[in-house]
Amino acid sequence: MDPSSPRSQEGPPPPLEVAAALTGIQGLVTAMLGITEAASVNSDRLLMGVTTTLFFTAYGVGLMFCAWGMHRARPWSRGPVLFAQLVWLGIAWSFRAGATTLLAVGLAIVAALVLAGLLTPASLAALDRPERDDDAEH
Repeated sequence: MDPSSPRSQEGPPPPLEVAAALTGIQGLVTAMLGITEAASVNSDRLLMGVTTTLFFTAYGVGLMFCAWGMHRARPWSRGPVLFAQLVWLGIAWSFRAGATTLLAVGLAIVAALVLAGLLTPASLAALDRPERDDDAEH
């Protein structure tokens, strides 16, 4: 898709939209894990529970923010999401054996789909455009 075509002005290309949606889901699940951790904190491991809660909640919210940026074709969103997918692939690798094999496969597939959607030529072109000032358009 030509980044100067009228279609590209309507919104991000479909592969980028899919990548943004999957990243948003990753962020939501991660934030929910953080909130779940908060519910299970006990006094024996208070510091570990609080820091784990804060980390996963912040990481999840950050992923959701980057997903929003991808949906809006903001160039700054590409780097954090690329890095996050490499982290997700590492997490998938750590779950590859035993009863968690299906989890590993699911995590790897989602990360691969996000990477594929993010790195298609149409997505790269959409994310390489200069920042738009949406407020100036209205």
